[in-house]
Amino acid sequence: MKILAIDTSSKYLSIALSKGKDILKEESHLLDRKHSGELIPRIRTLLKKRSVSIDDIDMFVVGLGPGSFTGLRIGVSAVKGFGIATGKPCIGIASIDAMAMNLSHRVGARCAPTRCNGLVVPIIDAKRGNVYSAIYKDGVKKSKNLLISIDGLMKRIKGEAIFSGDGISLYKDKILSYNKNAAFLGEEFWYPKAGNLIRLALKDIDKYKKIGLSRLKPIYLYPRDCQVRR
Repeated sequence: MKILAIDTSSKYLSIALSKGKDILKEESHLLDRKHSGELIPRIRTLLKKRSVSIDDIDMFVVGLGPGSFTGLRIGVSAVKGFGIATGKPCIGIASIDAMAMNLSHRVGARCAPTRCNGLVVPIIDAKRGNVYSAIYKDGVKKSKNLLISIDGLMKRIKGEAIFSGDGISLYKDKILSYNKNAAFLGEEFWYPKAGNLIRLALKDIDKYKKIGLSRLKPIYLYPRDCQVRR
């Protein structure tokens, strides 16, 4: 089974192609606000490198956020289009869950064992003094997706914790003032990876396949601000 996954929730476009659990190709491109013009050409180029056509794909996976409002709409719309055109299943996964997986799948031995046993906390700049976040422990999500101030988040966190995400550049000092045991991943681990979306989709593939295209929607935690007026 060939799987194509994309994430457009951040300033990076992440694309991955797999054969079952084996990631054949994964790329990240710094696009900032150029996802609309670059997404399809980048997908076409990646597939061409592996001599795969869009019709060869058996399942599509997309990151649902939270993150960039415009980026999420572009990514979800593209995957819905692929699903309609090919009749293949489309699965949506929270991008923040893929971020949390960066620790176990990317850092490996570079993480001190004692700190790897603590909490994993992605923080994404949500503007207006807030972050998008969630709290994970031992690979299990322990909170819902959060839109919260950094002060409010830190009051929920006890003990050792590892943080990732672009919120670090804004709030690192504040986090350390609350928690001296906090550790921080390097910037190369701050953003969702499409390969992790595939891994998450395969964990519970039967459940996700039951979700139709009409229910494939971005995760918006600022609902009133995201309404499109006609």
